[in-house]
Amino acid sequence: MIGLIQNETLYEYDIRSLILAFCIGEKIELSSEGDDNSIYDFICRVFCDEEETLLELRTGESVISEKVRGDFRDKRNFKNSLKAALYRLLSCYFQKELPWGTLNGIRPTKLVFEDCLRGKSRADMQAKLCRDYLASEEKADLCVSVGIKETELLKNITYESGYSLYVGIPFCPSTCLYCSFTSYPISAYREYADHYLDALIREIHYIGEQYRDREMISLYVGGGTPTTLSPEQLERLFGELKRCFDFGRVREITVEAGRPDSITAEKLSVLSENGVTRISINPQTMNNDTLRKIGRNHTAEDVADSFHAARKAGFDNINMDTICGLPGEGIRELETTFKALGELEPDSITVHALAIKRSAPLNQMRDQFSCGADDEMIRFAQRACFDLGMEPYYMYRQKNIPGNFENTGFSLEEKECLYNILIMEELHDIIAAGAGASSKIVGGRRNIQRVENLKDVRQYTERIEEMILRKDKLLKSMC
Repeated sequence: MIGLIQNETLYEYDIRSLILAFCIGEKIELSSEGDDNSIYDFICRVFCDEEETLLELRTGESVISEKVRGDFRDKRNFKNSLKAALYRLLSCYFQKELPWGTLNGIRPTKLVFEDCLRGKSRADMQAKLCRDYLASEEKADLCVSVGIKETELLKNITYESGYSLYVGIPFCPSTCLYCSFTSYPISAYREYADHYLDALIREIHYIGEQYRDREMISLYVGGGTPTTLSPEQLERLFGELKRCFDFGRVREITVEAGRPDSITAEKLSVLSENGVTRISINPQTMNNDTLRKIGRNHTAEDVADSFHAARKAGFDNINMDTICGLPGEGIRELETTFKALGELEPDSITVHALAIKRSAPLNQMRDQFSCGADDEMIRFAQRACFDLGMEPYYMYRQKNIPGNFENTGFSLEEKECLYNILIMEELHDIIAAGAGASSKIVGGRRNIQRVENLKDVRQYTERIEEMILRKDKLLKSMC
């Protein structure tokens, strides 16, 4: 447990986030000078004054400290200096460096994207990440590459008149050991799925009416696993979507077909006939022992069969997700996974670093498994994508990733997913329907407001009018 003593709270979130980047999962308690601080592994003390701020890390009688000059109330100009000083202290204390330095937010490419629009050079952008945020040269290069790619892909999109739609299907064949998303086993909810669709379609009709004068750039049907729905239910869902939105103008339609054990030829046919342009078939690993361990009811052979069936159904843009650091996996298992993916020749691959979420079953069983990615694993996976002719096009980071790594999407030319970029860069409205779905409405000067639906599938279904009213109030307030 870690103690935090501060005389001002202006930077508490930044301080906590940076400490937790070094020691994931630890508890940070607010303390004061008079308390019994011997109960803590160490104390972080931050004392802000008008001209100088003192930072200290204390363990017993041992103290390391650094002073930062400047007015702490000028947050825009002072924050980076404060975080850099705290980073140096933490790095000294733990005897390690973080690949992303002080960048602990989930969207590091935002900095590069904005600098790209200002016309900054690649060298200047990389130098800024290394100098101001203490990122490694390797991560700075990756971040700048992604930012430049995003800028190119989005240059012809008019954000003010466009939007993207997310539709959530919260059912899965089973719950994966590492998963914390809102999902429900379809075996237990199969009889309820039609009631859920009734409510979802009600919300879709409302959104269609509100956005009838704007262009839908991308449609993303995620979950959960949308392909847990029957062919008839998928047909019904897409029939209503086509009634409410102009599919003739949308640039891409993605469906998370995710789990191979949910895919059939008939479902693929429904998706193809309804204009879906991109699907994901996500193995996470191609090692059968690991698949069993993480609660997936399919094999690597099933993944390959589903992939070939999707190609046969006409899909020429198929993404596959992988996770580095799954329980018991190392370089040898990654080699097996990427050798198998190379033989399948997908159009894009997303390389995730395992994030151990608080609510995931894996978090309750951490003592039973050796898991988490390391530098070698991340480099291997990313290099494998380069070797397949892919380039990085979007990236995000998650809390609770051991090693402070990132998730990166790689794709072949013209096989990128616009939705993935748009939701990361928060450039236009992402309006979302379904249980647990979160909408982001972008107002003037990038003032982003969020409205969330209830996560519980029954509560969402029974209170659908309330979900619609939440959106209605926010949209009217943003006019």
